[in-house]
Amino acid sequence: MSARLLDRYKKEVIPTLKKEFGIENPMAVPKIEKVILNMGIGEAISNAKLVDAAAEELTKIAGQRAVVTKAKKSIASFKLRAGMPIGCRVTLRGERMYEFLDRLLNVALPRVRDFRGVPTRSFDGRGNYTLGVKDHLIFLEIDPAKIDKSRGLNVTIVTTAGSDDRARVLLRELGMPFGR
Repeated sequence: MSARLLDRYKKEVIPTLKKEFGIENPMAVPKIEKVILNMGIGEAISNAKLVDAAAEELTKIAGQRAVVTKAKKSIASFKLRAGMPIGCRVTLRGERMYEFLDRLLNVALPRVRDFRGVPTRSFDGRGNYTLGVKDHLIFLEIDPAKIDKSRGLNVTIVTTAGSDDRARVLLRELGMPFGR
């Protein structure tokens, strides 16, 4: 069994991108390399147990174990010391990445209240897209009854596009609901 989005990419998106950009070599067609989910927990400075709960929730969302990230340097004004756990992240590749993107685009994003599409200006100049999700409860894997508070997370989609225009076309063809 392969991911629905991966099949769609191979059958529909690749021919469209080849025609639109005039690419003849199939290896030169832009594709998604990896998806990184990142959750920063600022309150973890005072309560380290919050990071474990957040990592568990991120693991449920991604379907892959989350890694706890630690502070690289001390910042006295935030009472932060180097080595303190302050967040968690997951890097998805291959089949799991396409499964997650399918769930994000077709299930989670439509559940956002007053959803008008994702911003088109969130590209970094190299064809990578970062989407901020204010509330992680939009994912069906999270049970709202078991959550102490809602948290936000960042979803970074790394592509081989090289430019924002190519990446925008790639994501639009995959079904990313860009706003006006």
